Amino acid sequence: MDDQRSQMQLVSSRTVSFIEVPSLAVFEAKEALFHDRSKGFILYLSGGEVSPTAEERVVFLELREALIWLNEPPEDQGSFWIGR
Repeated sequence: MDDQRSQMQLVSSRTVSFIEVPSLAVFEAKEALFHDRSKGFILYLSGGEVSPTAEERVVFLELREALIWLNEPPEDQGSFWIGR
């Protein structure tokens, strides 16, 4: 019997440190890559703050983009926050 529910698997997650420009405070963003059999790859981005104003994003990725995210060197991590 085939289960019709979506089955997501966590592929990888990481924490990315960044400096907020106005306050020059160091914050940490969270990123998590999931694989869903029916939807492909899903990248979840969270600004790291636990508050109602924290920025969160969900980005659907193709296989190539997921591989790029997985293999980003440390100095490029966080690049999916820009321009999406």
